Amino acid sequence: MNPQESDLARRTYTTTARRILPLLGLCYFLSYLDRTNVSVAALTMNDDIGLSASAFGLGAGLFFFGYFIFEVPSNLIMNKVGARIWMARIMISWGIISALQALTQGTSSFYLLRVLLGIAEAGFFPGMILYLTFWFPAGQRARVVGWFMAAVPLSSAIGAPLGGLLLKLDGVGGLAGWQWLFIVEGVPTVIVGIMLYFLLTDRPEKADWLPEDQRSWLISTLDTERKEVESKHSMSVLKTLSHPRVLGLSAVYFAIVFGLYGLGFWLPTIIKESLQIEDNFNVTLLTAAPYAVGAIAIVLAGRVVDRRNQPARVTAITMSLGGLALAITAFATALPWIGYAGLFVCAVAVMASFPGFWRLPSAFLTGVAAAAGIATVNAIGNLAGFAGPYWVGWLTDQLGEAKWGLVSIGVVMIVGAGLVLRLGSVFEPARPDEHAVGHSGR
Repeated sequence: MNPQESDLARRTYTTTARRILPLLGLCYFLSYLDRTNVSVAALTMNDDIGLSASAFGLGAGLFFFGYFIFEVPSNLIMNKVGARIWMARIMISWGIISALQALTQGTSSFYLLRVLLGIAEAGFFPGMILYLTFWFPAGQRARVVGWFMAAVPLSSAIGAPLGGLLLKLDGVGGLAGWQWLFIVEGVPTVIVGIMLYFLLTDRPEKADWLPEDQRSWLISTLDTERKEVESKHSMSVLKTLSHPRVLGLSAVYFAIVFGLYGLGFWLPTIIKESLQIEDNFNVTLLTAAPYAVGAIAIVLAGRVVDRRNQPARVTAITMSLGGLALAITAFATALPWIGYAGLFVCAVAVMASFPGFWRLPSAFLTGVAAAAGIATVNAIGNLAGFAGPYWVGWLTDQLGEAKWGLVSIGVVMIVGAGLVLRLGSVFEPARPDEHAVGHSGR
């Protein structure tokens, strides 16, 4: 790329990122907040409505049952009708159901509302990942995903203390604090969903806010990349759904999500019990800390991936670090603050795994195949969102402590790291120095 074209690419990236990423980040912030605020609500809700640890774990994970079923159809619809209409519909419907969780009265209603929330939100995340491929060339995608997904740790860093404060509204207006938590955090999603319909632009071709030279360069660059991928990896939707690389990435993502939610849904409870902290607000502050650092880590990881062009290797390193930290943490029962440090490291490492991972699907998928493939990876991987919380809850009920649940999460993450390294032989080019010494690096 000559200097003039390099400057144009840089200006196009800056203009597009400033327009798109803050809006998408806000949407994903609310998405993750509404999906996981149940972990903070559980500090008082479980006793109020009589939920056992295993019942809570099952209910928390049931979100992903409806999510799994409707994920691929939702993404195919978005690819056809456009992000503006479909993403707005998703946000409005899930915001309403999220607020309705305040009506939970027992185990059955808890289960039902969690399933409905998953159905409503299905397709949002893979839709956004697909949408980013409409706007950013391959060499920019890891850092873009890093900025976008920084909303995940930020939602936990801000949402956990916010939830702790909302729990203090207990009794106001005749509602429990956990009911106020669901209502106050659900309503903004509906409002932003309505705004999204008016603010989101479907494709670069419709971006009248993008200068003509930048729009032309972006359309041309993305079209060239699309044709290159299609020439090497042209696939139908049906072939995509069962392609070995798609299934392999699904298994890796399962391991990442197993760590994310298996730890995330239980982190406030584990911190409260292991550190013997009575004040729920202090618990939420300690819950927020690793996610605040994770927000920085996820952005830095994206920059490293794009600079080194080794998404699989970076992902494997962060997954291994998180898995080892979690397994070690489980046995630090005599030193609870050392155990907390391990939880801290694991949460940060899981966050840093996302940018590199989501660079991988677009290396061989484009168009409708990308819509189907990304949704498949996310749908299968997010089954871990069901399995992880339930598994930890079940083991906790059976063994009386969360230790072995944490160990199992660590093992799954390490196995996933090995698998993504294996996939790296397909997705990653060898480094120049590796060619020089006669090795492919594969």
